[in-house]
This record gives sequence, structure tokens and C-alpha cells, in this order.
Amino acid sequence: MKSTLLFLFATSIMTCAAYGQSSNQSSNPRENKLPDWAFGGFERPKNVNPVISPIENTKFYCPLAKDSITWESNDTFNPAATLYKGDIVVLYRAEDKSGVGIGHRTSRLGYATSTDGMHFQREKTPVFYPANDSQKELEWPGGCEDPRVTVTEDGLYVMMYTQWNRHVPRLAVATSRNLKDWTKHGPAFAKAFDGKFFNLGCKSGSILTEVVKGKQIIKKINGKYFMYWGEEHVFAATSDDLINWTPVVNIDGSLKKLFSPRDGYFDSHLTECGPPAIYTPKGIVLLYNGKNHSGRGDKRYTANVYAAGQALFDANEPTRFITRLDEPFFRPMDSFEKSGQYVDGTVFIEGMVYFKNKWYLYYGCADSKVGVAVYDPKRPAAADPLP
Repeated sequence: MKSTLLFLFATSIMTCAAYGQSSNQSSNPRENKLPDWAFGGFERPKNVNPVISPIENTKFYCPLAKDSITWESNDTFNPAATLYKGDIVVLYRAEDKSGVGIGHRTSRLGYATSTDGMHFQREKTPVFYPANDSQKELEWPGGCEDPRVTVTEDGLYVMMYTQWNRHVPRLAVATSRNLKDWTKHGPAFAKAFDGKFFNLGCKSGSILTEVVKGKQIIKKINGKYFMYWGEEHVFAATSDDLINWTPVVNIDGSLKKLFSPRDGYFDSHLTECGPPAIYTPKGIVLLYNGKNHSGRGDKRYTANVYAAGQALFDANEPTRFITRLDEPFFRPMDSFEKSGQYVDGTVFIEGMVYFKNKWYLYYGCADSKVGVAVYDPKRPAAADPLP
């Protein structure tokens, strides 16, 4: 009898210990928890994605090819997003069938508008493209790629995009009051340091913004406009007029790297700036695209896959990097995100807009289509699970 009681007592202690241990651990080992400074998680609406896909029969007369082109027949991806007269406008990169493979076709920007952020009406012709203008030499035949759009308090839209002439990619600037009629200003760094960076291969400009009275607008910091930019590393630049930008450099004149790829992580190959950066009470948040290195990356993720990360910078000193997520908050999950023109899969984030108290994130799906995901700060979804 005594031995039986001792056995039951020991069993009870072990059970309680096991229960106590499990109660202090996540019940789901794949749970991906975000810190309080980060945006998310983002939820993909059911039965909505992809929101923009290629169309075979929309034609446009190209003034440079001197022919009628099915301008969005091959791929539609990598979108910018903003608000215009209360509606969401997405400017998406569209490729024709003029070549084979990424970078060998011509890219133009299409225009799509939505009253709910999920269902779009599209213009039949592109609103931004290579033409017989001052930028022809820098934009033809590769085209105009990967836009990010921001807006000033008085309604001037500023677009950072990549000029691609199939020789050197250049980060360039254009402005508009209605998102359809654009003025091209040329390469962002053309005048800085006497033209030192004119021939620098550069992309992905993320201008600093802030939500003021429910509207996301461009913000000055320390008296200047500020932009994160870069594909392999994250750099910075400042401007007095939003058109001419000066890269932040070290004492020796080299570009100042704010953060870079990390071996063993999802962003081991590239850290490429995403949508416009956002000033918050906890600091400046930069959402970015991380590419996983095929050799020295995170083995849990597909080699060469793109997934999305977030980094935090000092609110008063935007070049001072504080921390970043160790896991992507958003990664390819659906079939059209995992396969397409980019065969290794990608969710390439470029457009994020504050709309009706929620954040709508627009992204390229495997360089082929456009998707949307929504973050409701009052009821945040879980971040994408760990693999």
C-alpha cells in the first residue's frame, strides 16, 4: 500500500512538472511572434489573390518600338500603392513578350484603382513607360521597373523607380499630381558629388513617411527628406526637394552601409528596400525584401527565395540601425507565390498604404502576378508560420 502511494505521488509530480513545462512553451513550434515595434501579421484575404494578373489582349502603341504591343501579356508584378481621392491606386510593373527571361523584356507601369483594396479596375494602356523623351537612353529597351510611390501633404506624388536600359539599372525620380500624368526628373543621384554616382547600379528607393491625421505622407527629419535605398545592402540618402538626392557616405567617400545580408538567415543574399519607410513612436520601420543565399543561407527556406523582413531605426537619427527580425514575417505560401517567372518563389513587397485604419500590403508573386495582404492593428493576424 505504501509503495503504491509513493508511485502515485511520484507520477503526479512528474505530470505536474511536464504540464508546467509545456504551459511555458508555445503550443505551436512554427509560431512566428513579432515584436511590438513591427507591423503585422498580415492576412491574405480569402478567395481574392492574385488581385492583378497578365492580360493577353490589351494593346498599346509603343512610340519606340513603333508597333502595337500587348504590354501586360507576360507578367504583372512588383507594385506601388497609394491613395488618390479616397481610393487605392496600384501602379504595377507589366512586361510584354518582347524577350525571354527576367530583364530581357520591356517593362511599363499599369494603373489600377480600387474602392476596397481587393478588387481592381485597370486602365487599358500604361501610364508610365519609355518614350521619346529626355530619359530614353536610360530606359530603353528594358523599361521602367519596380516603383515605390509616396505623397506630400499638399498632394504631390513622388515615384522612385528603376530605369533599365539593359546596361545599368538606375534609381530615378518622377512626380505627378494625379498619378497618370508624370514628369520624369532622371536619376536620383545624378547631381550628387559632381556626378560621382551617376553610373552606379542602384534601385529600390523607400522614402520616409508618417501617418498624420489618418493620412500617410512624406516626412522630413532633421530638416531634410530621407530615403533608404539599395538592393544588396541598405543605404541612405537625403534631399531638399525630393528630386535631387545625396547618398549618405563615410569619411572616405564610400557609401555608408546601414545593414547587410547575414549568413544563416533568410536575408543572407540580399537586403532590398521595400515600401516607403514609416516613422512610428517606437522608431522608423523599414520593410524590406530578403533573398536567401543558396549556399550560406537558412536551410529551412528554399534557396534563392525572397521573403519579407522588417528593420528598426532610431526615430531621431534614421541612419542608426537598431535591430531587425530574425525570421521573415511574410514568405511565399500560396502556389502562385512559389512558382512563376521567378521559379524559386517570391513575395516581393513594394506597396503599402494606410486605408480605413488598416495597412494594405501589395506584393509581386514570383515576378508574375500581384497579391494583397492586410494588417489590422486592432486585430492583427499571425505572421506567416516558420517552416
